[in-house]
Formats: sequence, C-alpha cells, structure tokens
Amino acid sequence: MNLPNKLTIIRIILVPVVMLIWLFPYQSAGITLPVFQIGHVSLPLLNLIVLAIFAIASFTDYLDGHLARKNNLITTFGKFADPIADKLLTTSVLVTLAVKGMIPFLPVVIMLARDIIVDGCRMLAAQNGVVVAAGMLGKLKTVLQMFTIILVLLNNLPFELYYLPISDLLIWFTAFVSVAGGYSYFMQVKEFIFESM
Repeated sequence: MNLPNKLTIIRIILVPVVMLIWLFPYQSAGITLPVFQIGHVSLPLLNLIVLAIFAIASFTDYLDGHLARKNNLITTFGKFADPIADKLLTTSVLVTLAVKGMIPFLPVVIMLARDIIVDGCRMLAAQNGVVVAAGMLGKLKTVLQMFTIILVLLNNLPFELYYLPISDLLIWFTAFVSVAGGYSYFMQVKEFIFESM
C-alpha cells in the first residue's frame, strides 16, 4: 500500500478517535477539563484537543492528494476511499456540532441531503459508463466545511472578540456552495435520470 493510501486510512481511523474524545462522559468519570477565557469568550480545552486532531486529519487530505499526484501514485482504492474519508470526517464533526447546539441543524441537513443526491447521481452515471469528476464547487465545499469546523471549535475566535458572527455566516455560505455544487452534478446526469419517465 502506498503512502497516500495509508494517509487516507489514517484519516478514516481518526474519525472515531475524534468522536470518542469529544463525546466521552468526562463529568461522569470525574474528569474536569479546563476552560480558557479570552476576553469575553470561553474556549474549552476539549475544543482545542478536537481541533488539533481534526486539523491533523484535514492536513492528511491535502497531503495524500498532493503526494498521489506528484509521485503518480493515484490508485483505484485512493479514488474510492479519499472522498469517503473526507465525508466521514466532515459530516461526523458537523453533525456533532449541531447536536451540541454549536451550529444550526438546517445547513447540516442541507449538506447531508446534497451528499446523498450527489452519490446517487454518481452511481447512476457510473451505471451508464459516465465518470462524473469532482468539480471545483465540490472541492470548495470540502475546504469551506473544514474552515467552518475549525472556526466553530475556536468559538468564532478571533472574530467573536469583535462580535462578528463569521462562523454563523460561514456555515450558511458553505451550505449554499454545497447546493450549488450538487446542482452542477445533477445537471451532468439529468439526461439519465429523466430518460425513462
């Protein structure tokens, strides 16, 4: 197995690690984690731990793609596993943020619905011998999701110090880009969807 594929697998493994660390019942176990105060903004240590692991996992996304292209190590496994690893990482964290009340549910539901529709479009295209490549909007969506997660985990710092709701705006903008990218995928395969109506 080549290095890019190993990095993809590491990213997949880090998903349950992030979830276990984040959702562990620290209070029930008698563990008190500190909360830092930056101006009027509270920043729990737990957020920073999750952020560090998430940042490492996100960096492997860039690194495995860069190494695969640079060293001509693109494999079928990589094409299959890389987008799955991305979605597992971002979706699991976004859902957890919504469950914890740190972001609204609606944009997360919109992004989940978009991903389901795009996966359906890709399967339909594949059945018809058409490969639907990832577009720029799809890649931008993933980058925006990662930046949004980082900013939310930082409790919107440094913008929160100036009462600027950047993380709130970013989650909705990410949902918009997600829908726009999904529409682009849909338009590429609509002839197959409607051919037998």
